[in-house]
Amino acid sequence: MFTPLTGRSVIVTGGSRGIGRGIARVFAAAGARVLIVARDEGAARSAVAEIRSAGGDASSLLVDLAEPASAERLAAAAIERHGGIDVLCCNAGIYPATPLRELTAERIDEVLAVNVRSAMLSVRACLPAMERAGGGRVILTSSITGPITGYPGWSHYGASKAAQLGFLRTAAIELARAKVTINAILPGNILTEGLDDLGEVYLRQMERSIPLGRLGSVEDVAHAALFLASDEAGYITGQTLVVDGGQVLPESLMALEEG
Repeated sequence: MFTPLTGRSVIVTGGSRGIGRGIARVFAAAGARVLIVARDEGAARSAVAEIRSAGGDASSLLVDLAEPASAERLAAAAIERHGGIDVLCCNAGIYPATPLRELTAERIDEVLAVNVRSAMLSVRACLPAMERAGGGRVILTSSITGPITGYPGWSHYGASKAAQLGFLRTAAIELARAKVTINAILPGNILTEGLDDLGEVYLRQMERSIPLGRLGSVEDVAHAALFLASDEAGYITGQTLVVDGGQVLPESLMALEEG
């Protein structure tokens, strides 16, 4: 059994949809007080209502994480509402598909601002509160795309997710002085609303490439984050945890057929 997270202050960026919403829901179910940071007011209200209807503690903050000042705002909001910050889940990310031949400087900057810069600035903004608390946890939602795999149209996204891991390793050394750990989860294909338009045939093809034979759920990722936020994971820092059902293991579909 893990030490309960009851009453701990948790920030989840990009917490109104998909993986982030799952993280927020699982942390709230574990007793944490969750601040959902998002841009979409309707989605944020829905996520908060869902958690509260299940008896959890959640509120939302509407910010655009592409704006540098948003990091200080989310830290201040968590301190005001919860009295401090124990866990920061940097989950916010965008992935506008753009072939390399059509990629512009503006599109690259847009993706890097949300996926990388916002995480770095959020960690910096939350660090003083974690130091006052005697420690804390930072969890980055990276991806297998970029650090391990590639996919056409996502060169900028893949670069941003690999950059998160470059930040992670040096940050782990610096944050250790404050007894703050930082780790990253690398999800594979996770079943979220972002896949709704791809169609049933495409989803079945994706499943065929995964040894466990199914797409991941948001809960699969959220429970990995919950572990990394636990007291029991206190000696783990600067590490990456792949949550992909074994997707990156086969050399080809033939390897799965042979198995």
